[in-house]
Amino acid sequence: MRDRIERMTPRPNRRILSRAAVAGAGVLLALALAGPAAAIPGKAVLLQGLDKVTARTVTLKAVVGQTLTFGTLEIVVRACDRTPPTEPPESAVFLDIFETRPGKPRTDLFHGWMFASSPALNALEHPVYDVWALECLSDLPATEGEDIPLPRPRPIAPN
Repeated sequence: MRDRIERMTPRPNRRILSRAAVAGAGVLLALALAGPAAAIPGKAVLLQGLDKVTARTVTLKAVVGQTLTFGTLEIVVRACDRTPPTEPPESAVFLDIFETRPGKPRTDLFHGWMFASSPALNALEHPVYDVWALECLSDLPATEGEDIPLPRPRPIAPN
C-alpha cells in the first residue's frame, strides 16, 4: 500500500528546483554586494516641539552636540543622518531627552533615533510635551540653536 501511494505522489522536478536555488542565490549575492548607500552625516537639526497644555508648537534648531531647553525638557542632539539624493528622502536624529524640574533629580525620558518620515515609530512619551524630528541639515542654521522658554502659567483668579 505504501509503495502504491509513493508512486502516485508527484515528485518535484529537481532541475527546476536547482535552477531556482541558483537564481535566488544570485539575487541575494547581488543585493549583498550593492548594499544600501551610505548615510550623509548632518551638522544641524530641525525639531518640532508641542506643549500639549497650551497647544503651542515651536520649531527648534540645534547644532549636533548642542543642548536645547524646551519647557522642562533638556534635549541633547547627539547625531543626525540623512539619505543621499539618489534615495527617498529620510532624516534620522539621535536624541537624549531629560526632564529637569527644580528641586528634583533629572529624569531620563528618551534615548534613541527619531525619524522624520515616521514620527510615531520611535516617539517621546510625555504627558505635557511632544518632540519630533523634522530634518537633518548639512549646513548650520542661521542662528545656532536657541533656548525657547515657555510662558509661565497665569494664576487663576478666585471667583
